[in-house]
Amino acid sequence: MLHKVFVGLSGGVDSAVSAALLKRQGLDVTGVFIKIWQPEFLECTWKEDRLDAMRVCAALDIPFRELDLSSEYKKEVVETMVADYRRGVTPNPDVLCNRSIKFGAFAEWAKAEGAEAIATGHYAQKKDAVGHYELMRAVDASKDQSYFLYRLKQTDLARAIFPIGGLLKSEVRAEAKRLALPVAHKPDSQGLCFVGDVSMRDFLARYVAVAPGDVIDESGKVIGEHEGAALYTLGQRHGFTLSAASGTPQYVTGTDIEKNIVRVSARREDGARKSVLLMDTSWVYREPALDRAYLAQARYHEQPVSVTLSKEGETLRATFNSPHIASPGQSLVLYEGDSCLGGGVIV
Repeated sequence: MLHKVFVGLSGGVDSAVSAALLKRQGLDVTGVFIKIWQPEFLECTWKEDRLDAMRVCAALDIPFRELDLSSEYKKEVVETMVADYRRGVTPNPDVLCNRSIKFGAFAEWAKAEGAEAIATGHYAQKKDAVGHYELMRAVDASKDQSYFLYRLKQTDLARAIFPIGGLLKSEVRAEAKRLALPVAHKPDSQGLCFVGDVSMRDFLARYVAVAPGDVIDESGKVIGEHEGAALYTLGQRHGFTLSAASGTPQYVTGTDIEKNIVRVSARREDGARKSVLLMDTSWVYREPALDRAYLAQARYHEQPVSVTLSKEGETLRATFNSPHIASPGQSLVLYEGDSCLGGGVIV
């Protein structure tokens, strides 16, 4: 029977309530704060978050541990993200973090330290199926994070617990207040810790050559200026300036990193694609069957759309039921009902 669990404590309310729920079940719970990398030129909140995690452990009367994964985070998440921006695609660092850090280095360390399982404050659920596990959407659709967990395998799910996946965010907050947890009223964190209070553009400017360039319309006419082509993704509407003569809102339909050009159109659908190739695919249980319809998300929290899969050599192609905005570098995640099947990186 499962007994010893290490909970990844971020210093936020979700992971704190996760630890509380597991302790209530009678498990031997240890809270672990994972220290990640931050550049010297940015002010980050990790010290405050670490203190909050310690306060949660004190309030719950559970052991507190700290794990420094800053070098792993810099290599696996930050450097990969920067390299993707340099080649003109928009990466998904949350997916990288979950795969390499939380369910990679942290999970391995926890096992070596005697933990039988790890728990996180993710809004997702695990279901025991016949002979395997399924990764399911959370009850709270507005908070569901299964999209970011699609790279988990059966071995990961076997030792993973998502204590709040069956709760609404409002219920999590209420439970934190009922237990008088020190983070009960702490606001949710936004974005990546290491970016701090500066914009992604200012952060990337330290690592990627970003310079102002021309914004051109579908006819090739220059109608404005952008801050650096590497910073833009398909369907984006903001972040560039237009000449007064342009008049109507414009959407990014493409970028040229070498020429430092951003192409836009007044029609957002002009940036849509009928199909995409998928690289670096990963499946929770097994690769889905071809030539049948699945639901898919090309971005977190977008409305799922219908796709079919086919083989193109050794590569998988996903064809949308109707043209869809799908940015290179982002993940296309497939679902069957509420079950997350896995996915791949959009080419």
